Amino acid sequence: MTTDHFADDPRTNLERMLAGDLYIADDPEIARRQRLAMRLAARYQAAYLEDPGQARPVLEELLASVGEDVEVRPPLYVDYGSNITIGARTFVNYHLTALDVAMITIGEDCQIGPNVQLLTPTHPVEPQPRRDKLEAALPITIGDNVWLGGGAIVCPGVTIGDNSVIGAGAVVTKDIPANVVAVGNPARPVRGI
Repeated sequence: MTTDHFADDPRTNLERMLAGDLYIADDPEIARRQRLAMRLAARYQAAYLEDPGQARPVLEELLASVGEDVEVRPPLYVDYGSNITIGARTFVNYHLTALDVAMITIGEDCQIGPNVQLLTPTHPVEPQPRRDKLEAALPITIGDNVWLGGGAIVCPGVTIGDNSVIGAGAVVTKDIPANVVAVGNPARPVRGI
């Protein structure tokens, strides 16, 4: 038997999601936005293969904001795209997965390696709310001039400070200060820059 977790909350699940509160992803508008993002990501990939310069308008339609001289190599996987900003002169290599239920902010002059995952969704640890399909999200912020090595995973709610380097395969579960190299699982700063 499923509990009505929102009996006293008149908002839609989309409104709860956008507010950063617990929600269930069964809202028709959530599904519509996700399908639109998938179609735009596929159009972006097809356009990029023909002419990367001509693909930029599709990327601008998909994402909330794209700075000058940004390059994003497809494939690109997003939940919505509309919650992602990328600063000027940032390079994103193949297979970025950016689950943007909450905002993902990528600064200027960043280097994002292949197969990086930026994951904003969260789920309850308790079994019953998870069984009831409750979820939420926390924003991710990547500062300016950050390098995320290939296969790095950035977890919900994490901020990575300016100029920091995250080693390949690192799992970033907590904030990383500016001007450090962080490696491992969980990622920890190992030296300053």
